[in-house]
Amino acid sequence: MKNILLAVTGGIAAYKAIDLTSKLTQAGYDVRVMLTSHAQKFVTALSFQAIGRNPVYTDTFIEENPQEIQHVALGDWADAIIVAPATANTIAKLSTGIADDIVTTTLLATETPKFIVPAMNVHMYENRRTQHNIEVLKEDGYHFIEPGEGFLACGYVAKGRMAEPLDIVSTIDRFATDSEATESTAEAPNHHIESTFAEKRALVTAGPTVEELDPVRYLSNRSSGKMGYLIAEALVERGAQVTLVSGPTHLAVPEGVEIVNTQSAQEMFEAVTERYDDQDIVFKAAAVSDYAPATPLTHKLKKQDGELQVTFTRTPDILKYLGEHKTHQYLVGFAAETQNIDNYAKAKLQRKNADVIIANNVGDRSIGFSSDDNDYTMHFKDQSTAALGKHSKAKLAHLILDKLETRWQ
Repeated sequence: MKNILLAVTGGIAAYKAIDLTSKLTQAGYDVRVMLTSHAQKFVTALSFQAIGRNPVYTDTFIEENPQEIQHVALGDWADAIIVAPATANTIAKLSTGIADDIVTTTLLATETPKFIVPAMNVHMYENRRTQHNIEVLKEDGYHFIEPGEGFLACGYVAKGRMAEPLDIVSTIDRFATDSEATESTAEAPNHHIESTFAEKRALVTAGPTVEELDPVRYLSNRSSGKMGYLIAEALVERGAQVTLVSGPTHLAVPEGVEIVNTQSAQEMFEAVTERYDDQDIVFKAAAVSDYAPATPLTHKLKKQDGELQVTFTRTPDILKYLGEHKTHQYLVGFAAETQNIDNYAKAKLQRKNADVIIANNVGDRSIGFSSDDNDYTMHFKDQSTAALGKHSKAKLAHLILDKLETRWQ
């Protein structure tokens, strides 16, 4: 899946659609944008054209190519259509089949998969008529990316915020991965096998840890938690019973996953070790702080002249502990390095008594922390390797499990 048609409607969250266009483009999608007349009250066509490097469509009756009908051709071109933000008005029009602008006309004229990203005042969102319209569209096959809770333009702190662009991209990545898997299965149905993860217990760690210095300052890292969350979701899709031990993130918990929220490395260590004996496989994908302030302060540290010296103490080495106390578990670790990546990964594999180490180069800012993509190499205990290549993290989660399907037991 490559072509994304982004429909922007008239809400204050339209400014987020500019960032969404950028994130989709960076993720490798070819993005074309449609703007309603109300959307143009908030954002301009030029912004999207500059970022997406494609024409922007604003009027049903401007037919630039006489060889085609624009609103039909756009729907045929797209592999998926995203309406973000989707206002209550646009949702109502779509649910009743009204086609009076470039967005509603295009969506009515295509069977391309459609993703609706609502954004509006909480009372508008919770209104019975809006909820009825949403249910109608769901029954018609529309996909919905739920709004988040937070500060709204109207001043309320409630549900109604447009989903964050990175979360939208992750949803599209998962849809693309699932679509590719479905196509592969359709082309070669005899190659389908039952997953070896079905009914097995899996524990995944994800995200950063937070080590407090004082009530307002802390030591952490740039891990977003995306890879761990996507692995947890992929395991559930293969029938595993999944526990996700997560540091602080802004990610939605995958459906069917038991979540255990932690803050510090010590909290994550305790949460993991308490559950370790019951697990069949563990993915240690969290970026755990190696050091923590030795004596966290109970009051805010005040500014003072001269240099500040802080004493740090070593945090628990979770992967090492798991390797030392392994009985029947299969242990998967991650190595985020900036140099000598393969050598460090192989050394870590031996030192931590892991079964596989998945290594990547976090010195490359186009992948790794906070990115939607990564480039992994798997190092196995039998000294074999598997280079997965650069892909979206959603696809990599499945590629990792594919490599493990016949090996981990």
